[in-house]
Amino acid sequence: MIQGYEVKLETFEGPLDLLLHLINQYEIDIYDIPVAQITQQYMDYIHTMQYLELNVASEYLVMASTLLAIKSQMLLPKQELEEDEMDEAYMDDPREELMQRLIEYRKYKEAAEALKEKEAAEQQVYTRSPVVFEFKDVPIENTNTGNVSVFDMINALKKMMQRNQWKEPQDTVIQRADIPIEKRMEEVLQQVINSKDGVLFHALFPVPTKSYIVTTFVAILELMKKRQVYAMQEQHFEELYVYKMEE
Repeated sequence: MIQGYEVKLETFEGPLDLLLHLINQYEIDIYDIPVAQITQQYMDYIHTMQYLELNVASEYLVMASTLLAIKSQMLLPKQELEEDEMDEAYMDDPREELMQRLIEYRKYKEAAEALKEKEAAEQQVYTRSPVVFEFKDVPIENTNTGNVSVFDMINALKKMMQRNQWKEPQDTVIQRADIPIEKRMEEVLQQVINSKDGVLFHALFPVPTKSYIVTTFVAILELMKKRQVYAMQEQHFEELYVYKMEE
């Protein structure tokens, strides 16, 4: 039996983080969430993550069930209500609890980002003792990690597979050849180094087999984690480019 890839990524901060990503990406009003749309997009991400055999935590599946339950409630026929009853019905909006959770989560996330920026700024400030007059070279980490999240990369991969119709069964039989992630990292890095203008994300997946796609995707994430490459995207839904991290 072929053993699947088991990958757990720290970048996935939780289902609320994914929902906020979708809300920002599709410019959705957090106070009036279109449940049907957000549920469909959320499930698309979950299915793609499962295809990649990433370790989808149970909390993602719980949120999926919650979204489906809210969607079902929103689809129930609405009776004609009096004005005072309409106010009460508004208070019973099935989206209310989720909305409050998202607003609260966004506050903490923004506060964490602000603290992270302050920490990064402080790391660029160096002092020396007034007694010691020796200067030491202190390496400054390159903080240019791109503007693309893992969720953006999963979405780009999903669209790539849909565009190329990489669905089973395939017309041709391709021999299975497992490639070590370390080797694929070297190949991807070399391809990126050889391109001064960056490499299109989908160009890094020339072989339409599941094992190759998963290995390449994890290799890219590992290179980003090691700060050897970064990904950029001009606008939402546009092509992703992978670049070599500058020295």
